[in-house]
Amino acid sequence: MKKYNYIASAKRTFKIESDAIKGLTNQLDKNFSLLCDEIKNNEGKFVIMGVGKSGHIGQKISATLSSTGTGSVFIHPTEAAHGDMGLIDKIDIVLLISNSGETDEIINILPSLKRLASKVASLTSNKNSSISKSSDIPIIIKTKEACPLDLAPTSSTTAALAFGDASSNSFAGI
Repeated sequence: MKKYNYIASAKRTFKIESDAIKGLTNQLDKNFSLLCDEIKNNEGKFVIMGVGKSGHIGQKISATLSSTGTGSVFIHPTEAAHGDMGLIDKIDIVLLISNSGETDEIINILPSLKRLASKVASLTSNKNSSISKSSDIPIIIKTKEACPLDLAPTSSTTAALAFGDASSNSFAGI
């Protein structure tokens, strides 16, 4: 039986994920600046939502924003559908994170979010997705996943996390 080369596999993953982060510099557009301006000038909360791995990334981004002085909270879309949308005020901005842009739990609450929040932004990989099309500020980031089976979110979550860090630094004026 042939021995598996774990180090080569790890190096391949590092290369793909670092390329994904490097590729972000060419993918940012005016909507990134618009989102930064909106958050910096907003007097409400920055509400972040996502499901699954995108939810985990959203929680980390929210925590980082709070560390830099930006009022942020993570709300799980399922919890929002069951009453937690009461946390959202008309002066708040919502960021929806969904790689596909077709997350049912988010799509189901989009009409309420549009009514409740001042702005809805999104971070997806598909500009033609339901979530992106419904957003006031759609941000599109495309990556190649490092998962050899193309099943697990790997590079897309790494890129979303780096996007969150870049946003946090921008909001803080760093």
